[in-house]
Amino acid sequence: METKEELLKELDTIKKWEDEQGGLWFWDRIGRLPFKILDKITPAFIHKKMGSLLDEIGGYIQSGGRYLISKERLFSRIEQSTGKPLTSLSDIHSLPIKSLDKVTSELVGQRKKLAAFQGASTGIGGMFTLALDIPAILAISLKTLQEIAIIYGYDPNEKSERIFIVKCLQFSSADIVGKRAILNSLKEHSSPSDDASGEMMSQLQGWREVVYTYRDAFGWKKFFQMVPVAGLVFGAITNRSMIKDLAETGTMLYKKRRILERLENMD
Repeated sequence: METKEELLKELDTIKKWEDEQGGLWFWDRIGRLPFKILDKITPAFIHKKMGSLLDEIGGYIQSGGRYLISKERLFSRIEQSTGKPLTSLSDIHSLPIKSLDKVTSELVGQRKKLAAFQGASTGIGGMFTLALDIPAILAISLKTLQEIAIIYGYDPNEKSERIFIVKCLQFSSADIVGKRAILNSLKEHSSPSDDASGEMMSQLQGWREVVYTYRDAFGWKKFFQMVPVAGLVFGAITNRSMIKDLAETGTMLYKKRRILERLENMD
């Protein structure tokens, strides 16, 4: 277990990362312009596909649905990396943060490769296969965030954690104003109580906002993926970049929670 000084140093690194998120506002706005234009020329079946994602997000928050993953496989991965046997999530609470970071880094590397392959596969057909790519990358995103949650000792089977995961998803694709608001709301997420869950749910302001904010984050990168064949390259690059940013968000926010809980137990 780390010393208090080591934990505070890690926490300072996370706070610096949070402060740096404010510098993305201009590029976020530039990146979203094409989709505002494309909305007018995009075929109806793609809009229908986006609409179906609302049900996907709603179902995930309520029950986890088909997105829930097994803790056992991740336990095995953590055990191999740390040499410590695990029987429950509580066993993770005493593992060194550096060890958890290492496991996360290795897993994220694999997920980035998967996302790149997915983007290349659907990018080859341009606009029409783009309709398949958006829900596919959403699935990879939700599963990646759940894996990060488990690595740091949190259970996606709990509804409060699924809400936290959707907030991470929302954070990664929000502008500077949205990021500040989400960070402030996450400060209150200290326990899985019903009251906390209800408050977090209200702060989502509807799943539609989350889905369309996430869709808009594809921005000008996905604009180029709509070109047949050339979209293969852009699809791979874009999806890899999206998972990279999302995983960074999930890692920082979940690690912050674990550090704060350890510091609280030291007092």
